[in-house]
Amino acid sequence: MPQPPVFYLFLVLCLLLAGGLTLAAVRRPHRQRLWPRLLAGWLAVLALWWLAYPPRRTVSANSSEIIVLTPGYQTDSVRQLLRKLGPATTLWRYGFSNTTADTPSLHSLQLLRERYPELRRLHLLGWGLPVAALPELGPLRLIMHRPTAVRGFQQAGWNRRVEVGQRLVVEGFFTAASAQPVWLSLRGAGRPADSVRLPAGTGPFRLQTLPKTASLAVYQLVARQGRNLLATEPVPVEVSTARPLRVLLLNSTASFEFTALKNYLGTQQHRVGLRTGLSRGLAQTEFLNQTAHDLTRVSSALLAHYDVVVTDAATIAAFSSFEVQVLRESVRTNGLGLILLAEPTTLPRALPSRAGFTVVPRPTAAARSQPIRWPESTSSATTLIPATLRLAAPARPLVTNRQRQAVVATQRFGLGSVTVSVLPQTYPWVLQGDGNTYATYWSTLLRAAARPLPTSTQWQVVSAWPRAHDPVALLLTSSVSPDQQPTVAGLQGAASVPLALAQAALLSEWQSGVFWPAGAGWHQVQLKGQLPYSFYVFGAHHWLAPEQRRRQQAAQNYRHRASANTSSSEAATSLPYPAAWFFGLFLLTAGFLWLEEKL
Repeated sequence: MPQPPVFYLFLVLCLLLAGGLTLAAVRRPHRQRLWPRLLAGWLAVLALWWLAYPPRRTVSANSSEIIVLTPGYQTDSVRQLLRKLGPATTLWRYGFSNTTADTPSLHSLQLLRERYPELRRLHLLGWGLPVAALPELGPLRLIMHRPTAVRGFQQAGWNRRVEVGQRLVVEGFFTAASAQPVWLSLRGAGRPADSVRLPAGTGPFRLQTLPKTASLAVYQLVARQGRNLLATEPVPVEVSTARPLRVLLLNSTASFEFTALKNYLGTQQHRVGLRTGLSRGLAQTEFLNQTAHDLTRVSSALLAHYDVVVTDAATIAAFSSFEVQVLRESVRTNGLGLILLAEPTTLPRALPSRAGFTVVPRPTAAARSQPIRWPESTSSATTLIPATLRLAAPARPLVTNRQRQAVVATQRFGLGSVTVSVLPQTYPWVLQGDGNTYATYWSTLLRAAARPLPTSTQWQVVSAWPRAHDPVALLLTSSVSPDQQPTVAGLQGAASVPLALAQAALLSEWQSGVFWPAGAGWHQVQLKGQLPYSFYVFGAHHWLAPEQRRRQQAAQNYRHRASANTSSSEAATSLPYPAAWFFGLFLLTAGFLWLEEKL
């Protein structure tokens, strides 16, 4: 085999060095220890040559087993496995961005099966193979060597789509390497939004914040131990504007409560119709953000024009039998939402789904301002509580008092819902300048009661943790098949690519496609005639603990599978001797030459 020019150049340099050392030793005046000095010089030159071109030895290698290194592997584990399988076992690297290492890089497992036909078992070190790459193993048996567990955020969940005024809640579990206290914080727009302290450094956490502007936001979960930054993970959230609702307010008499609610709904661009009773047979009507129409009589046409009806007990009690029937059918079959501001005694008999709620009056001395809580409350709001609610399944509480007794509850009734509140006064929050509490309270009630939107077309990301360079499954639920292919593009200026859809065999409304993102960040699916759907793709080093757990679970089906042929195949191969031996020989001989010169 011809050698490169550097081989001959280095050979000439070594020969010249050996000749120079020999000539210097022969011409010395003192010829004591001549032969040891000549031998040491020749060995030193030979050691230099072997450092560059080490001699090789023939060993037997097991060609049926190969080691694949993935990110997160430990060097000690590699040494132990090589001692067990033999030093001639082939090593490959998979999933590394750095390709300058001495171990060859592997981009496809299919390449291993083609290059090593006798391969039967694949030893895997590190965090594991991507789930999409596992089918490429074919009949190979996967032997996982458990890596060191990833510390930091083990798991987290949050509502990835919220409306302005709806609280973002992040819950999960954190693990630190030491038992020292750890501070976890949720940061947005460069400032902390919420924080919590874990005294033992490990445990569950719950952080929350209230997004105030509609945008595609990326919050950060940060963990610190003293001044040391332990971990940081992205929390992407799509914050959208609140859905404009059509709200009908029916009040038996003028009250500050309905006036404040009307003004709040109007400022939030909801379409509002208000009917206030003045005397028997006489009522006053007002309209905000919509044209005037007849509110005198409750009819199916009137209720079809609204998403939510907010009324008091006296108004429902005064309904005619026809109006009661119309209200019940609108809630049950058309999805209308009903919010009742109940009296602290009993509920009207005409209330739909009345059996799910029972009003429990409180003694007059106990009916005072007390703290109440709901999931999106920013602080402990206080208000008058003259009664509580006792619920029957399937009713669920929305707002509770300090004793965790329901004061506002809701229940599904057919396609719609019925919400009952025994809180008579919430307008004082506005008078006290606490408009944020008032807004989140009524947003919670309206969101629970609003008529559901028809879902003609809906996108969904099937992958729990979409990652760059991994397939992301997208599911389209639509009653009509799109006439054009949707496209997917990143928001950082990347070109859009078409998304091929395949219809599900059992459900014709389901169509799925696979997208391979080239980088991390926000992406959008565009479909003609529909609003764009946004989703976030995480980077390769984001949320490693959930990704490691997912890879290990997916690899279980390949770990215990037996290959078609489990016999070992031995093959002869040559390996270089360790370079450390020759470096030690060079140090020993060079040291002898220096020491002999001083004697």
